[in-house]
Amino acid sequence: GESEVKEKKEEETKEEEQVIPHEASVLSALKVNKKMKMVVCHVTLLDGSQFSCEVEKRAKGQYLFFQVCEQLNLLEKDYFGLSFKDNAEQRCWLDPTKEIKRQIRNSQWQFAFSVKFYPPDPSQLTEDITRYLLCLQLRQDIASGRLPCSFVTHALLGSYTLQAELGDHDPEEHRLDCISDFQFAPNQTKELEEKVVELHKSHRGMTPAQSDAQFLENAKKLSMYGVDLHHAKDSEGVDIMLGVCANGLLIYKDRLRINRFAWPKILKISYKRSNFYIKIRPGEAEQFESTVGFKLPNHRAAKRVWKVCVEHHTFFRLVSPEQPTKTKFLTLGSKFRYSGRTQAQTRQASSLIDRPTPYFQRTSSKRISRSLDGGIALHLLCLCPPVVKTEMVTISDTFAAQKTEISTKEVPIVHTETKTITYEAAQLDGNGDGEPGVLMTAQTITSESLCTTTTTHITKVTHALAQAIKEAKEQHPDMSVTRVVVHKETELAEDED
Repeated sequence: GESEVKEKKEEETKEEEQVIPHEASVLSALKVNKKMKMVVCHVTLLDGSQFSCEVEKRAKGQYLFFQVCEQLNLLEKDYFGLSFKDNAEQRCWLDPTKEIKRQIRNSQWQFAFSVKFYPPDPSQLTEDITRYLLCLQLRQDIASGRLPCSFVTHALLGSYTLQAELGDHDPEEHRLDCISDFQFAPNQTKELEEKVVELHKSHRGMTPAQSDAQFLENAKKLSMYGVDLHHAKDSEGVDIMLGVCANGLLIYKDRLRINRFAWPKILKISYKRSNFYIKIRPGEAEQFESTVGFKLPNHRAAKRVWKVCVEHHTFFRLVSPEQPTKTKFLTLGSKFRYSGRTQAQTRQASSLIDRPTPYFQRTSSKRISRSLDGGIALHLLCLCPPVVKTEMVTISDTFAAQKTEISTKEVPIVHTETKTITYEAAQLDGNGDGEPGVLMTAQTITSESLCTTTTTHITKVTHALAQAIKEAKEQHPDMSVTRVVVHKETELAEDED
């Protein structure tokens, strides 16, 4: 069994290695042959800059995507994608397996590089550069109103953005007029900017990578994080939004979530003309499965939401993509399958990344002029003085002949205790199905920021050490390992509440 797995792995890596050289050789052959037509593609990157490259007119989507990832020095590619606007100005994802020309039809050869699958736990990403790109995407989502936040969250996330981009607060340089060049929220106020600066002062000593990590720790808890929204009508013709995410399908009405179908609850998804259907697994008291139908604006919109569902289900739920013959999850004889790696596969590939941490330039945030309505939550805040705790973490390499221990020195963790009263149907532990718009909870949220870490330099990381780190991560899921820099976030003891 193990040898088969090894052979499979080797085949997969061989296939992967072959993709780029093969595409490159095709391109060089095309350059020689003058009859082949070349076309220039323009890609808008997440920092707002433009990347242009020449491709053969019949090139497939993956060729352009690999060119962009190479330009960005990005290895954890599977969370990202290229999109383009169709004739109706709707966003469509470029299919890597199909010719670009046949997908964009009469549209311009203009694309945007964006996050396609939002990782539910960004701390499990291997590289800082991947986290940085995810931060850039989320800043856009927040500034445009796609990701609603409360005043407090806008301020906290804005303060981590300042720390990542400007470093420690400097009263001389970082005056309010310079801070207002950043966009932290769709409708930004002076009050918000002052709060951002006040919180920025408390992050002194935090590196850009740590600031990004803290930004993501807070952003991933937002109820609309990673939700891809589509306009639709329910069976009674009422306007709703369908939200596709890592966990399943969400239904919104007037910006409130009114229903949730987790992937395991859904037996089958299909579309016919402009209708989109989901077949629901019967509950304990029910005998038959039920079908829920939604009306989309047109046939292409119905196909688009169906396709996004197929891709999200495959990426987040399956260990490997299903083959067309075996699956019952898709219907109506469509040949479409998600062709990329699943999250399980990309995590496995990420664990094998063995290169020095790539250097990359953090660019200043661009102000975004688009503006939509902001958050749906009301928060009241009082900040308590920070509590400093330390935690020792040791990783033992039990496999090596000589037992080696890599440990960090004591790492102080600053706890900023934030008392929050929330009027919001937020997802609490992923199963928040309470009544929308009612006072759900008066909870205490603890935001933690790491002040210092101690790096242990190891010249050669053995396979056994990698295994030891992996096991340690399984035992402490909230511990992140960057190179071999180890920290563990500690919970506040209950009696300190």
